[in-house]
Amino acid sequence: MKTIMRRVLPGFGLSLGISVTYLSLLVLIPLAACVVKSLDLSWEEFTRAAWSPRARAAYWLTFECAFIAAVINLALGLVVAWSLVRYRFPLKTLIDALVDVPLALPTAVTGLVYASLYVKDGWLGHFLTPMGVEVAYTKLGIVLVLVFTGFPFVVRSVQPVLAELDADEEEASAVMGASRWVTFRHVILPHLLPPLLSGFTLAFARGVGEYGSVVFISSNMPFKTEIAAVLIVSRLEEFAYREAAAVAVVMLGFSFVLLALISVLERWSQPHVK
Repeated sequence: MKTIMRRVLPGFGLSLGISVTYLSLLVLIPLAACVVKSLDLSWEEFTRAAWSPRARAAYWLTFECAFIAAVINLALGLVVAWSLVRYRFPLKTLIDALVDVPLALPTAVTGLVYASLYVKDGWLGHFLTPMGVEVAYTKLGIVLVLVFTGFPFVVRSVQPVLAELDADEEEASAVMGASRWVTFRHVILPHLLPPLLSGFTLAFARGVGEYGSVVFISSNMPFKTEIAAVLIVSRLEEFAYREAAAVAVVMLGFSFVLLALISVLERWSQPHVK
């Protein structure tokens, strides 16, 4: 009897074709156009545009602030997800809904709100500035808005996994005399490593590519508070399109390398989950 091999999904060829076309139009072709535009420069011109002291300072500030914000979100997101899953308290549904506000709120609005709050005469800046804590137009302000914009990714990555954990393992650990910290470290945390790394990756990637919220709360000063996205826009406003493409290509390369490293870490964490 002849065995009929069936595809897992009906219309696999058509689905694959639509997927490839979709990715090509929205991702591959624009990225390729950016690379091709930068190739109009000679190697010396490319280096001068994409690896100048100003550009290197912008790269460093971008990835530094994005990394710090992602690490902060890693801790805060875990605490919030744990509270939403493990505890009952008033207005829990409202707080759960507020987690997604940064995803729906335009980033320009975020930047304007934070800038108005933390300037010297703002509601919060009025109290912080006399104490020597300056947020608006500083690196601290950049980190703060990146924490806000990337916060939901960690919470939403960890929350469903935490909700599906089997309580029997925790109860068995407690019966055997393990402390809460030992139970969390050896029973719960191995299950949470993959979603934590996924949330970290998403928050970090969002921070690297952020522009709207940062441009309003930073002073956009070269070598101090100018991120790579602002530098690219500055080059575009100067009609230096090839130079802007060169900076974008370097950022693209850095992003691919870092995301590849994080992907390796995610795969490494998978065997720890039983």
